[in-house]
Amino acid sequence: MTDGATGTTIRIAAVSDLHCTKHSHGTLAPLLQQAAQAADVLVMCGDLTDYGLPEEAHVLARELHGLRASIVAVLGNHDYESGHETEVKEILTAAGVTVLDGESIEVRGVGIAGIKGFCGGFGRYSLGPWGEAGTKAFVRETLDEALKLESALARLRTSQRLALLHYSPIRATVEGEPLEIFPFLGSSRLEEPLMRYPVSAVIHGHAHKGCPEGHMSNGVPVYNVALPLMRRLHPEGPHFRLIELPADAA
Repeated sequence: MTDGATGTTIRIAAVSDLHCTKHSHGTLAPLLQQAAQAADVLVMCGDLTDYGLPEEAHVLARELHGLRASIVAVLGNHDYESGHETEVKEILTAAGVTVLDGESIEVRGVGIAGIKGFCGGFGRYSLGPWGEAGTKAFVRETLDEALKLESALARLRTSQRLALLHYSPIRATVEGEPLEIFPFLGSSRLEEPLMRYPVSAVIHGHAHKGCPEGHMSNGVPVYNVALPLMRRLHPEGPHFRLIELPADAA
């Protein structure tokens, strides 16, 4: 492991969309152990459980047991499915995971801001807040998530900063998915606070058939670390993304 001294790097292992079920005992631990051994920080970008059930969160907590890396996560849409997202968060927090939802944290000199995010589409095809009340509420959800991200980023004072989301802030990393579902995979509105408060990288999941890497309009890299995508692109592994940041800048 790196020690944060000048000339070394901070290593971040990133994965998303574990979709842990009640029957996942022993299936995720090898991946998580490999990721933790390769990095100083393990980040998980949502859909940690399959149906958002407390039982699934307990299984994942056991799979995470004994990992030595710092663990930071955000929830995804699957973690909200059963209405137990608060309990899921509490179970994972008790297991040593820092779950962010509009908050930020500094880990080994790297600032990390995290939200779930939401959908709405990209660029000129973004859904606008016009028409029926349901449409306006849909867009408001995305705007609220973007405001949460902006607030979290504004509190960071480190020179190295990461943004964790479940939904994508750009179109490039959802390329490969059916065009019809692009609006449900992310929103350009999530990119706006990332432009005002620059970060070193953005990490998300959700797009199982998307592209592993893209860039925001300012050149900042965006990584899609959905586990099904990692497994498809790298059958032999590793099934996570390893990102290195200079510790001296942090």
